[in-house]
Amino acid sequence: MTEGSVQKEYQVATFAAGCFWGVEAAFSVKKGVISTRVGYTGGTMVNPTYEDVCTGRTGHAESVEVTYDPVIIGYEDLLTEFFRIHDPTTLNRQGPDRGSQYRSAIFYHDDAQETAAKAFVEKITKSGPYRSPVVTAIEPAREFFPAEEYHQQYFKKNKGRSCHI
Repeated sequence: MTEGSVQKEYQVATFAAGCFWGVEAAFSVKKGVISTRVGYTGGTMVNPTYEDVCTGRTGHAESVEVTYDPVIIGYEDLLTEFFRIHDPTTLNRQGPDRGSQYRSAIFYHDDAQETAAKAFVEKITKSGPYRSPVVTAIEPAREFFPAEEYHQQYFKKNKGRSCHI
């Protein structure tokens, strides 16, 4: 590090909200998000493939790992975006995608994230726009297994495609 330079302290947040292509696309354009990558977490299989996760037997969820600068975007801002982009009231399903791999989940990386996630869910449960209960799981982050390269930045690579083609 050179004199006068400042080392950035980035943080990581991990979310599952259905098909990871759209979730990644939504977070990747937020100011303060440094990088995103899609993958699998929350399950028991080591180094799962997309085909493994699609069976619904790995316990993993299609997830997005978000590296962000907390000086520019706060964790609560990420939570707001997370709940904006999916339906947190459907268990193991988003749109036509069904199975535990499409569940709504927040994987917290520290006590502050856990506290913030629980408080946010409590707030939107009491005052929120949902008629049904929020079923988003709040779980400790486990090992994150990056998805295959063709899934990374999918919408940037495949303009005009959607999660349901």
